[in-house]
This record gives sequence, structure tokens and C-alpha cells, in this order.
Amino acid sequence: MVEQARTGRRGRGDAATPARPADLLAAPGYGARRLYQAYLAAWTRHVDPVLTGPQFAVLTAVRDYPDSDQSSLAEAVALDTSTMADLCRRLERRDLIRRVESPRDARRKLLSLTEEGKAALARVNRRARRLDKALLAGTGVPDGLDIAALLTTLSAHWESVATDDLR
Repeated sequence: MVEQARTGRRGRGDAATPARPADLLAAPGYGARRLYQAYLAAWTRHVDPVLTGPQFAVLTAVRDYPDSDQSSLAEAVALDTSTMADLCRRLERRDLIRRVESPRDARRKLLSLTEEGKAALARVNRRARRLDKALLAGTGVPDGLDIAALLTTLSAHWESVATDDLR
């Protein structure tokens, strides 16, 4: 699909903003980055300006797998363990999750939702589902095409490519 030149719209200075280069438009990584930027903007505006997508993912995983350890859940939500630890500390400070030491290994932190966490997740989840519908409405994407499954497949493949030797 070719994107039309964006003329008439002012960029910096008085010159019209040039069209996006065709090489960029043909690059799936560029499209993925634009998609993610647009999603972040929509999430902040329509879902929650404070709770981030990764925090929402952690709350969802903790709801689905209560008393699981932090490291296991990090993998489930595609976060590295140091990012997960920082994110969980912030959620704990906001009283959305509870972290307790595992009785078998004090280094492992077991996670559960607080009552405030359950309420926040329910509230945000409703808005996130409305956003999901709005993001796909009017796109011309066939109803039978499962975009989430396609994106999950692409993510798994791209993650494997990231670790492959492409020589």
C-alpha cells in the first residue's frame, strides 16, 4: 500500500512536510514502530494516562496467575527481569499489587493483586477493550482476520530473528 504525500501540512518552518520515503513505507519495522507510537498515544488518551501498557499486562498476568513468581510472569508478559522488578516496585508503591517472599526461596517474589489493583484492572480493562474495537473499526480489515493472533505470530518470529545470525 502506498501512502499519499502529505502536502499542505506545515512541518518545521514554512516548507510542506515531505512524503514518507518509499523505502521506509516498505519496511515492516518502520510500520511496526509507527503502529506502536500511535498505540501509545491512543492508550494514554483513551485508556489511562498513568497506568502504562506494560503495567496493565503485569496486572492482567497477576490476575490470571495469582501467587506466581515475578520472574515467571516477566517472561509471560515479555519483559526482562530488571524491567519487571522496577515495574512491580512501582505497582506495589501504588498499592495495586502485593509482593511477598516465597516461603521456599526468599529471593523469589510472589505477586498478587490488592483490592485496589483488582478495581483498577477492571476499570482499565473496560477502556482497553473499547480502544481495541476503535483501533480496528473502519480499517477494512476482514472480520475473520484475527489481528491479535497475526501480531503474536509476527512478534514470536521477530524475537527469534533478533537472536539469529543473519549472515
